[in-house]
Amino acid sequence: MKITPMIILPLTAMLLLTAGCSSTVASIDAGTYAKMSCAELNSALGDTATDISRTAIARGKVASTSVPSWLLGGERVKAAVADRDTARIEKLQQQQQAIIAARKQRCRSLQ
Repeated sequence: MKITPMIILPLTAMLLLTAGCSSTVASIDAGTYAKMSCAELNSALGDTATDISRTAIARGKVASTSVPSWLLGGERVKAAVADRDTARIEKLQQQQQAIIAARKQRCRSLQ
């Protein structure tokens, strides 16, 4: 089988899109946070901040990747991956805001 750019592009696009479909971000449920202790909320807030940073770093690496001109559609795939990471960051930020709100209500000593 001869490897050509026409074979590489669909395989690359398929791998990137398949990886994007497996989201690790849970849906935002304020009820879950209301049941957590202050220590658990602090831990969840730290985990969310770490995920935001990790995703932002990955998005930056994707944005700075140089795509060869012979790879047809490569820029489109690069933009799609960056957009997916941006959406994930926005969802994580919403989750972080829900944790902060729950922490303000539950942990009065932190204010």
